[in-house]
Amino acid sequence: MTRTIYILNGPNLNLLGKREPDIYGHETLDDVATACKALGAECGLHVDLRQSNWEGQIVDWIHEARENAVGIIINPAALTHTSVAVLDALQAFNGPVIEVHISQVHKREHFRHQSYVSNRADAVMAGFGVHGYALAMQHMAKLLG
Repeated sequence: MTRTIYILNGPNLNLLGKREPDIYGHETLDDVATACKALGAECGLHVDLRQSNWEGQIVDWIHEARENAVGIIINPAALTHTSVAVLDALQAFNGPVIEVHISQVHKREHFRHQSYVSNRADAVMAGFGVHGYALAMQHMAKLLG
């Protein structure tokens, strides 16, 4: 039986591969989606990868995940440091949550060291580049058994 996980991506990740490639690399979000879907198939997971620049849309998707997904992998991007709304929505989700950051946020500006999402996350992947998504997928499969 294939189980669905949501991979949610926040603001500006639609520019992945184009924006600050020295920090985020040259791979695009489409590249991430292709890799995650292939890995998901190996792990018996259906991947539903989404991106929005709108906080409310991400909150709505988290609410939707309550009915349609067994786990959430989330790269909230800048919302990591600002959104209590995303945290509150994640608190209402019963499955595992894994937070992903492409860059090593703790080596960057001080404001990036604070994550509201980490208060709910079962694991955090930071500084692995886009490979962090694959690591998160593997850990999600382990958490789900």
